[in-house]
Amino acid sequence: IATLLTTQYLEEADALSDRIIVIDHGTIVAEGTADDLKERTGGTVCEIVPSDPADVRAIADALGALLPEASRAAITPESDRVSMPAPDGPDTLSAALVRLNAADIRLADIALRRPSLDDVFLALTGQHVPHEVVS
Repeated sequence: IATLLTTQYLEEADALSDRIIVIDHGTIVAEGTADDLKERTGGTVCEIVPSDPADVRAIADALGALLPEASRAAITPESDRVSMPAPDGPDTLSAALVRLNAADIRLADIALRRPSLDDVFLALTGQHVPHEVVS
């Protein structure tokens, strides 16, 4: 037995579906399990929020080679945080903390997070609001 669910609520698709198909403007752009789609989007991310938003550039400088060029390029004058891939999960976070502590940068928050299906949809389509998700 198969059940077809169409929804714009990606949390609902994540919770209820074994397999997800993302459709953008009538074209299938991706399919797989929620975990597969999230992993294809880039896996775990380390988000770093400074106590003072003016320190975002200082964070990028302190992270050095730990921060990929694509993540560095995504930082704008309006950025209030730094997000970077964390392929080694907690080890990446620990390495970031060591560098930020050495640079004496105070943080409001630092955390590891897995991408949501919203992140997946945005990465696949460049749009924030989904047109259609079939699972």
